Amino acid sequence: MSDLGSSAELHDKRTALDDSAPTSNESAGYLGRSVQRREDAALLMGAGRYADDMARPAGTLHAAIVRSPVAHAIIKSIDASRALDLPGVHAVLTGEDIKEISDPFLTVLKEPKLHQWSLAVDCVRFSGEAVALVVADDRYIAEDGADLVDVEYDQLPVVTDPLKAANVDAPVLHPEAETNEVSVREFSYGEPDEAFAKAAHSVSIDVEYPRNSFTPMECFVVVADYNRGDESFDVLANFQGPYSVHPVMAKSLRVPGSKLRLRVPADSGGSFGIKLSVFPYIVLMALASRQCGRPVSWVEDRLEHLQSANSCPHRFTKVEAAVEEDGRVTALRLENLEDYGAYLRAPMPGPLYRMHGATTGAYDIRNLAITNRVVLTNRMPAALVRGFGGPQLYLALERLMQRIAVELDLDPLDVIRKNLIPAGAFPYRTAAGALYDSGDYQRAIEEAMADGHLEDLRKRRDVARKEGRIYGIGFAAVVEPGMSNMGYLSTIVPKEMRERQGPKNGAVSMATVNVDAVGTVSVTADVTVQGQGHATVLSQIVADQLGLHPDTINVNLELDTQKDPWSIAAGTYSCRFSPGTAVAAHLGAQKIRRKVGRLAARLLNTLPEDIDFGDGRVFSKTNPDNGMPFERVAGTVHWSPVLVPEEDEPSLSETGVWSPQELEPPNSKDEINTSLTYGFVFDACGIEIDPVSMQVRIDRYISMHDAGKLLNPLLAEGQLHGAFVQGLASALYEEIVYDDNGALQTGTFAEYLVPTACEVPEIEFMHIETPSPFTPLGAKGLAEGNCMSTPVCIANAVADALSVKDVQLPITPEWLNATIEGEEPAPPEGSEQPQPKESEEPVSGSGISGDGSVLVKADPAAIWRSLLDPQSLKKIIPGCHSVEAVTPEHFKAEVSLGVGPIKGRFTADVKLSDLDSERSARLSGTLSGPLGKANGSGRVNLTPQDDGTLISYTYAVDVAGKVASVGGRMIKRAAQVVISQFFERLSRIAAGDTPKATEGNTDSKSKGFMAFLRRLFGGAQ
Repeated sequence: MSDLGSSAELHDKRTALDDSAPTSNESAGYLGRSVQRREDAALLMGAGRYADDMARPAGTLHAAIVRSPVAHAIIKSIDASRALDLPGVHAVLTGEDIKEISDPFLTVLKEPKLHQWSLAVDCVRFSGEAVALVVADDRYIAEDGADLVDVEYDQLPVVTDPLKAANVDAPVLHPEAETNEVSVREFSYGEPDEAFAKAAHSVSIDVEYPRNSFTPMECFVVVADYNRGDESFDVLANFQGPYSVHPVMAKSLRVPGSKLRLRVPADSGGSFGIKLSVFPYIVLMALASRQCGRPVSWVEDRLEHLQSANSCPHRFTKVEAAVEEDGRVTALRLENLEDYGAYLRAPMPGPLYRMHGATTGAYDIRNLAITNRVVLTNRMPAALVRGFGGPQLYLALERLMQRIAVELDLDPLDVIRKNLIPAGAFPYRTAAGALYDSGDYQRAIEEAMADGHLEDLRKRRDVARKEGRIYGIGFAAVVEPGMSNMGYLSTIVPKEMRERQGPKNGAVSMATVNVDAVGTVSVTADVTVQGQGHATVLSQIVADQLGLHPDTINVNLELDTQKDPWSIAAGTYSCRFSPGTAVAAHLGAQKIRRKVGRLAARLLNTLPEDIDFGDGRVFSKTNPDNGMPFERVAGTVHWSPVLVPEEDEPSLSETGVWSPQELEPPNSKDEINTSLTYGFVFDACGIEIDPVSMQVRIDRYISMHDAGKLLNPLLAEGQLHGAFVQGLASALYEEIVYDDNGALQTGTFAEYLVPTACEVPEIEFMHIETPSPFTPLGAKGLAEGNCMSTPVCIANAVADALSVKDVQLPITPEWLNATIEGEEPAPPEGSEQPQPKESEEPVSGSGISGDGSVLVKADPAAIWRSLLDPQSLKKIIPGCHSVEAVTPEHFKAEVSLGVGPIKGRFTADVKLSDLDSERSARLSGTLSGPLGKANGSGRVNLTPQDDGTLISYTYAVDVAGKVASVGGRMIKRAAQVVISQFFERLSRIAAGDTPKATEGNTDSKSKGFMAFLRRLFGGAQ
């Protein structure tokens, strides 16, 4: 038995959690009922209180961020003089400034040291990294000032492929680390080697979970105000938590935690884990406020968010099972390699370890081996995304179960059933140390597949296949953890280091219940709100304890670290509300109940145990007529404190504090109970693939949940729908894509596909309840489960439909078409390497390429002179302001260009080489500015014709930065517009006549089409 203690011992500890047995009123109360959300009225009327709605302090300045257009480079220089000369600009901060006045952020790994500040210092490591901050009177001036900051980069080699990043010869992001593979940990539980040696079969599969990032409606918002009087910071931000990052921010600001007041508004437009990553910007704006002596506000735009906020980590897993003839799994091996981007921000690598104790999922597997590798790449830092760690784990585990069925010719559902944890085994200790509180997985599956559901799915498949349609069935069984053990991250370091650092474990939840002088009840709590309905549930909990109606309970979930109780576990993440904060509110309300009950007993001349609450009254159980209104009893504490019993203080403000003892630190065997509660989700689906559009259509989807006691079934249903849609998005739509140069290819919703209501099918939710013995309310976490189960359930259905082993997420039409046709999937648009014609000299670059020709009514000599004359070039180059001849073959120019909504001023540096006078030339150069950078080359050939000169050209361009983020298709079209304009103008200058365009490979078939493109994409500005 492990030194975490036996399951039976821990179960015995929890037999008397609630010291007040429910009364008849409580059992018939509001908790467990579908009470309507109290938050909705204000939100639907546009009366929400979001961060950007809150009043700014007088004199607030506004900030804009200069971001790197390249993925990896030394910062050679930053010239802010032009920005500082702009009227209204107050300051420009750079990495060197930040380094002088702040410390790098703390990380989970002490070694190697991976320094990161709130601005890039010396080096940029991903496209979109913050390089400088411009502070001005308003946002418009700040954005204009950002365009005037000149940054010179010395580019370094880029690595975006996690597998390549782990190679010894890969470009190293942090030279002090000497490697990109910054952590490797191996774990072994039971006797996995022996189990594999004895097994009848070994089944393995490789899976890849790509980067995605669920997109909240509201982006980051920070308003920071430095108080010179006491050298403190007052910050309003839509921060999500966990508040373990608060010490990280305070340490970076070089102040004690009490000097960093963090306020979170009552409403937030979604988070999904993303808004943890606002913390570097909290520090940045706080420093800017101190430097400027005035408050500073920053509101992130959508392009910044998609480019730089965060995404889930990119995980590669090789998972192998030792399997008996009947499909029983006796051992597992998992080799995980997970990419965290350019930096390991706190509390990363959370997704790799949050599920560690639950690695065996819903299955009774006692032998387990795990290897975890953490690598860094030139991509935006990864962090928490809804369900973090769960989608990655279950994609591997449940794909493996489906594969076992295929290779052993067994039924997939039978393989799942055969390996489930027995119903009578709870509380159940997993091989890696998680203590599953309760469950009956067999009953959950039985009820989900009852009433002909399983037969219906099979019938649908049989009918479809007989008609020649592509149809498959998928299953997934997952365990959903709730309320994380704050010690799970310490599993990343060996036990010897843990012993030196001291134990780290547990979680504390807090909620305060206050009753004022007229008996009005109010509640505050340590959660941050993102639309879950917390206020509704808290009002139900407190109302039940005090015999009131939920509508009479005021709930304020603004969080203020200087005034409200909180702990490092505060925030809303990892399903901590139901097993955590809800319990704290329950305990706080119980304290009020007992205190009011004792006072009421004195006022009603009865015994405290005879007191009951209900219908807004406090009364005698034995004589209900002997009672009085709740507000009268409660008011007595304020108006006549001398009547309060001696054992009680004359106060009706109580904070409930909940810290469950099951959340122990990892032991010497690396066993860790990573969460307090563990729900269960079983999904079954039937899908059909359209052979023409290659779209996956969900034909039927059933999702069974066991979240213990449901506190509010209506709210639970809404949260489950949201989780399902995001699971659907992971399965079929959303993926963050970079090219080989580290340029983001999915910087708009035209490229980063988010499902709308039109793409969401009907889903059948079902529930059973096995209350948790570890929490007074019996509730477990809920609403991350479908983020974990839906992607792999759909993937299993696609694997069944196509009879393939490997399924790539997201399951796009392109991948399906290539798989069905037996071809290699094409790379994402914008990442393909251009292939020049055999007759042409190769041109460098990636992302955009093309060729074309134009007939000009001028001789080659006139055209040649125009190409080499600065004044002519100024007229020829679209959007050109000036041209300077550095040498006869080297030119510098200032131009303004635009791609869709992204427009700005750039510096062009162009060189001519391989000159064959009046016949051909090679052009190469760069275009750089605050919105991005392009490197390109091309060749121009002049061929005399009877009626003029045929100019033919080829080109290839690499694009990076903000411009690149608008997406490959839009850039390609805009490039074609600009290049076409260049040659049209060259024709005019050389011949003084309108050129006749000929067909080429630029898709510019006619002037009409060119005009359409100009209108659509903005062309040159």
